[in-house]
Amino acid sequence: MGTINFHEWIGDSWCILFSHPRAFTPVCTTELGYMAKIKSEFDKRGVKIAAVSVDSVEDDLKWSEDIKDVKGHEVNYPIIADMDRTVCEKYGMLMSEDDISGAPPATVRSVFVIGPDKKIKLTITYPPSTGRNFDEVLRVVDSLQLTHNRKLATPVNWNQGEKCVILPTVNDDDAKKMFGSFDAVKPYLRMVDPPSK
Repeated sequence: MGTINFHEWIGDSWCILFSHPRAFTPVCTTELGYMAKIKSEFDKRGVKIAAVSVDSVEDDLKWSEDIKDVKGHEVNYPIIADMDRTVCEKYGMLMSEDDISGAPPATVRSVFVIGPDKKIKLTITYPPSTGRNFDEVLRVVDSLQLTHNRKLATPVNWNQGEKCVILPTVNDDDAKKMFGSFDAVKPYLRMVDPPSK
């Protein structure tokens, strides 16, 4: 518990920042519990995780007990209390519809992947009724880290260890120098084994 300087906390790491509508709600409980379960996978990739909550620290601490009870995993990453919705507003995490009830706008299920350069590399926003697929977020992190500073892209449904695509901006001679042999399916579609770290 305490204050967090977000950029200092990220350091030279990658980061997942995600919001959720409310504490003590069913879908959010499953999401935060699942993220706690797979946090070690993000740790292996040098990725820090933080959730943003519009609830109080006290409510988040109580709710964390429910999350552990329901999902079997303690919340093992920071939950940033944003009761005044400052962070949510800056990151565009609030629902845009007008609410005639007078209640503050609800947060949507946003996910941001932030690179070591502190720039947002990916944004995914889910409606409040749909739980996120954090396995997909992990897959995207694998792709982003593989292609970061390399002239590669990843094809549809790519998973770690599978062939990559050489960017069309790289000519064949340079591609051979960079990657060795490759499979030219089409002049613009050249597949290559992923480089080892």
